[in-house]
Order: sequence, then C-alpha cells, then structure tokens
Amino acid sequence: MSKKFNGYEGFTLQSSRLSFTEEPKREKTNVVYIVLDDVGFAQLGCYGSNIHTPNMDRLAAEGLRYNNFHTTAICSATRASLLTGANHHAAGVATVVDTPNGFPNNQGHLNPSYATLAEVLKENGYATFAVGKWHLAPLEDVSDQGPYDNWPLAKGFDRFYGFMEGYTDQYHPALIQDNSAVKQPKDSKDGYHLSEDLSDHAIHYLFQHTNAYPEKPFFLYLAYGAGHSPHQVPQKYIDHYKGAFDEGWDVIRDTWFENQKKSGIIPADAELTERNQYVKAWDSLNADEKKLYARYMETFAGFLEHTDEQIGRVLDYLEEIGELDNSIVVLLSDNGASAEGGKEGRFSQERALDMLEEGIEAAFALSHIDEIGTEWSAPHYPIGWANAGNTPFQWYKSFVHSGGVKDPLIVRYPKGIKNAGGVRSQYHHVSDITPTVLEALHIEKPEQVKGVNQLPMTGTSFLYTFSDAQEGTRKPVQYYEQCGNRGIWQDGWKLVTNHLLIDRYEDDTWELYHTDVDYSEAHNVAEQYPEKVEVLKALWFAEAGKNGVFPLGTGSHLARTGKQKLQDLEQYRVAFEEVTYRYHHVIEPFRTGRKLFFNQRNHEIDIRLTHHRDWEGTLYAGGHRYGGYTAFIKDNRLHYTYNSAMHAYYRAVTEELPEGEFAIRIVTRLTGPASGNVTLFVNGAEAASVQIEKFFFGLEINFSVKDGNVAAVDPDTELPFEYPGVIEEIVFHAEALEIDVEKALAAMMQTD
Repeated sequence: MSKKFNGYEGFTLQSSRLSFTEEPKREKTNVVYIVLDDVGFAQLGCYGSNIHTPNMDRLAAEGLRYNNFHTTAICSATRASLLTGANHHAAGVATVVDTPNGFPNNQGHLNPSYATLAEVLKENGYATFAVGKWHLAPLEDVSDQGPYDNWPLAKGFDRFYGFMEGYTDQYHPALIQDNSAVKQPKDSKDGYHLSEDLSDHAIHYLFQHTNAYPEKPFFLYLAYGAGHSPHQVPQKYIDHYKGAFDEGWDVIRDTWFENQKKSGIIPADAELTERNQYVKAWDSLNADEKKLYARYMETFAGFLEHTDEQIGRVLDYLEEIGELDNSIVVLLSDNGASAEGGKEGRFSQERALDMLEEGIEAAFALSHIDEIGTEWSAPHYPIGWANAGNTPFQWYKSFVHSGGVKDPLIVRYPKGIKNAGGVRSQYHHVSDITPTVLEALHIEKPEQVKGVNQLPMTGTSFLYTFSDAQEGTRKPVQYYEQCGNRGIWQDGWKLVTNHLLIDRYEDDTWELYHTDVDYSEAHNVAEQYPEKVEVLKALWFAEAGKNGVFPLGTGSHLARTGKQKLQDLEQYRVAFEEVTYRYHHVIEPFRTGRKLFFNQRNHEIDIRLTHHRDWEGTLYAGGHRYGGYTAFIKDNRLHYTYNSAMHAYYRAVTEELPEGEFAIRIVTRLTGPASGNVTLFVNGAEAASVQIEKFFFGLEINFSVKDGNVAAVDPDTELPFEYPGVIEEIVFHAEALEIDVEKALAAMMQTD
C-alpha cells in the first residue's frame, strides 16, 4: 500500500514540506483460509470418522467446530462465495466455471463488483498469497498467455502457486506460478506429491514475507486438491488403513454416527437418515466387490491423512515464527462428499464422464487393485462411501440437501474465541465467513476497488458466535441453487428439491424439514404443512430474483446423465463451430487454453517441420494418461495414440520418416456417433491409420504443443518428452460439431 503525500510543494525544496500520511496502526492479525475439496461432514476425525487427522483435530480443540455451517454444494461456487462474502450467483459463479453460459450469474469468473478478501485486505496493508486450487477463471483463459484478468494475481493476490482447473493429477499436476506455467520441482519417482509441494510453497511465501516485512500482516489462501479425485497418495498412507473399512459402509456409517454423538458434534437426538438410493447394502456385495471397494476407501483415508500432515507442517511453521496465535485460521470443505465415483467407483475419474455397463469398471479396477492410489490410477471411491462421508445426512455434492451443503467448518482465533474446543450450532453459510473476518479486523469493504463500484456483501457476520454459544442465529434467510437443485432455509425450516434427477422443473417435488427439531433432515413434513411449503417456495423465488439466480440452467455437466450431457452440447453449440488455429515457428512448448474439442468431431492437424532422424518428442497432446490423444516421433517414426479413458489404446505408427523439411497431416473422420478413423499422411502420402472403436466423453484440458505437458497420454512415452526441433507451422482445423443425440447416447451407453 503506497503512502499518501500530505505536504506541500514550494519553489525550492527549502520552501516545500515533505510529508506522508501514516496509515492508522492496528493490531497485527493475519488471516489463513484452508480449503479442503469434496470432504464430507463426517470425514474428519473431529467430526466422527476413524481417519487420522490430528492437525485438523488440533485446530478444533484450540478453536471452534461448527455443526450448522453450509456451502453452495460445489467447488467454484463455494470459493467465489468464500472470497467475496456474497451469494455465488450474485458473485457471478452459479456453478463450476467450466460451464459458462454468458448470463451474468454464470460467466465463468467473479463479478468485479464483489471484490475478493485479498483485494480488500491488500488495500489495508496486507500481503496476500494464494496456494493450491483456483478454479475461478474460464478454462479457455488458462493458457501460456492468459488472458489473466481472472487469475489470482488479478484478484488481489501478490503471489500464486497451484493449479487453475477443478482437479489435477497429484503426481503430475498442471502447475502455475504467478502468471506462468511451470514444471513440477521434482519427478514422482523422486517422491513428488502435490500436497507436499503446496505446503512447501506456502511456507516459502511466509518465510520470505515475515523476514522482509515482519510488521506487516498477511492473508494466506491455502486450497488443497484433496480430497477431490484423483485420490492419490504414497503407499504407506494407504497401508495404514488396511482392513479399516472391511466392515463396509453400512457399519462405518453407524459407527461414525455414534462417534458424532459422543463427541457432541451433532445433537443427542439427531437421527441417522436412511441409506441413500443407488447405494447397495454392503452385505449384498460379493467378496471381490467388498475387497475392491474397501481398497478405494483405504486410499481416500490415506489421502486425507497425508493432507492433514501437510496442513500440520504449515501450522507448525506459523507457530515457530510466532504467528499462529496472531492469526484467524479458518478451515472448511467446499461441499459434501462426492458421488461422482458411481455405484462401483472409478479406477480413473475420467471414466465417470462415460456411461459404462455395470461391472465393466469394477472388473478392470479389480485386475489393477494394487495400482489404486498410485500415479498409474486416478481413482474415486463408490457412492456408498460418499453416503458414509456425509453422515448423518442425505445426498451428496451438487445436491442442496444437507449431504451436499452442510460441511465441516473450524475456526481458530485465540484473541477472540472463548470456550476453545466448543461446538457452535448457529445457522450460517460460506458467504458469512469473509464478513466475519472483516468485522474481527475492524475493516470495512471499500466503496470502490480498482475503480469498480462495489456492491455490499450479502453474508452475515458470525463473529458473535466466537463468544456466545447460546445466542440464536443472526442469519435471516439463505437460499440454495445448484445444478437446478433448489432450497431455502428460514427460522429453522428448510424447503428443498432435487431437480437434476428429472427433466422438467414443473415436475419437481418439494420436501419440507423442520431443522430446529430434525437436525438430519430425516422427516419430510411437506404434506403436514402445505401452507409453509407455499410460503417458503415464494420466498425462494424472491431471494433467487434478488441474487441473480435466473435463468435456471440444465445442471452441472459432471452431475448429469449421458443423454443430458449430449443435450447440453446441443444447447451450447456455439462452442463447437468450425474453427482453425494456426501457430508459426514453435520453438518451445506452450499450452493453449482454446476449447478445441476435437474429440468426437471431424478434424485435421497439419504440421510442417524440419526433422533430424535422431530427434524424438511430442508434437502435440491433449489430455493426460487417463484419457486423451497425442502425436509424437519416436524411433524416427510418427506415432499417433488415442487413449480411450484407459479402456483401450488405439495406435497408428508410420515407417521411418525422411530427414529435412516435410509435412505431416493427421485426419480424423467419424464413422459413427462414438467411433472414428484416424489416418496419418507424410508428404501427402498415406502412411498409417487406426480405427477408434469408442471415443470417451472427456474434458479436454492440458492441451499443449511440442511436449506432453503433464502425465503422458501414451504409457510408452515418459515425460519430459519435448520435440527438440522447430515446428515451422502447426494448424488445427475442426469442422462444426453435429450430434445425433439418440445415436450418440446409445453408443456412449453401449446399449441399443
């Protein structure tokens, strides 16, 4: 923060007065936000689980646990609300930023009228650091040249180290430092893991800051990738839980529920809701299923314990430098446990985007069970463990029942909290956290930030709860909308509906819960109180209108069925018009954020280069080892590989290539709604071809030219695999995408 001149200028220095206004001095108080991903209400040790989380438990013992705290049910939206203190639609992030539709509530980035906490604190003399997951910028902006308008440094942070997307490989992440893509500091074979790297950088930034400006407060935003899939962790952490979940999710859920009551994190009269639909009874599973599903949960538990260890390293460093007790530390999860693993779990999370026949995934994973959790997998546990993770509630991430929105929140603040180790039950929402912190710091949000007039935060401070466990909530009302799922809470009553399981809004069935006496939302009393249903329904529409919820969308891409996903593509056809991208004289690898979406449409890639027979490396790659496509030169031959979500590898290889300047053309032509033929040409002559039997429905991220960028698409190559020569020109051309919804659905579902 620059000082303001308050002297006066004369003809000479002697006749002038040099002076600066001094900013009012306030007691130094740092702010630390620690954000977990897809961690359910019951999954921390201090919230009832048998997962070893001593560092998070320590925060709870020295601070407060909240048992009536709510999020938006999905990651980007929660992070937007957390950082701005506003409801997520008003802040411009209706759902994940990957699916913008151009409306003000869903443009893929934050509304600048709601400044982030980093921007506000920076105006008040704070240093600001973001480490970890961002996921608040459109994916098409995530390239080597931005644009950077919605990257962390443009949103108030002095430094950033982490990843931009919703998830990344823990062993081969797509890393960004400040505004540049960077390589990971060491390879997985040398012991690299992203969570450790993030804690290393958090400590590094704190070290640099506190040694340069020890008097200056800081804001650290530390957002781990855990426990979002892929669940990847060193083997010893998985081994720690060997046998711990053999009794299955039904018994574990009962055990965690009893632990919750004993610890006081839920009321003594709370009820355990019924096992959710889509979850099989554990006793109905066969021996192989039980073995596989227990391994998935052992992996997740190890992943979370490992994350806790990394959090502990940061807390220990803060304590060593004397700053822990000078800090407001807030730890939360961004939504409930995720059901994206489906009924059988996923060996690779990319398979969750495909509709597979029952049994295919489980059989594949069982044959590779020892690889689950390693860098050769990208796993996600089955839905039954998500149900247990959200104990005692119904439903999951993206649903606005308590299983999706009621999540762990821990606050440690020795200067302001009385009754350390206590539980607070006042109803609050993620939009309330930043107003609470600003009230504790005696800082008001400015009327303007970076020349943009600011709108007031919509959240309600819960600072009063730090000293009073008994005072009733000051939160007047809170609406919810996620993927078409809707809800509203007021005065101890909650109205809620699941929309993403049906097609038409007029067919939604509203449920009513009296949460003041029914903590777990176990008893739907809509039929008993029809007048209350209508009153709250009208209130939902009023709050939705006030916060810019409309128009309601068609739901999250990741939460929808195959047919709905394809209908989404029809709705947003503009993203898949005919495109041509041309790149000249490529002398070094680069990453493009353009939405190429070559998968499942006709396209050609033309490459002109001058080649030496000893040169090997990648020409381009889209995706990663869990699904994608790549062209590379190896053994002086042109190779093409299509990795169909690790189900199959379709390969074409040419004869030896000529030396000197020549042209390559790679042509993909659809032969069906989910199949195609790829032909390789060298200097205009057909050189090789391959028939792809099944395209996978995957997210096209990490598209790079001249290297593989992150984990190699083809397992026969090992990164770094950079082509050493100059690519004189590479041209990507794709025809307009046309989809026959019913045929594509049948092909993807592998049904008639």
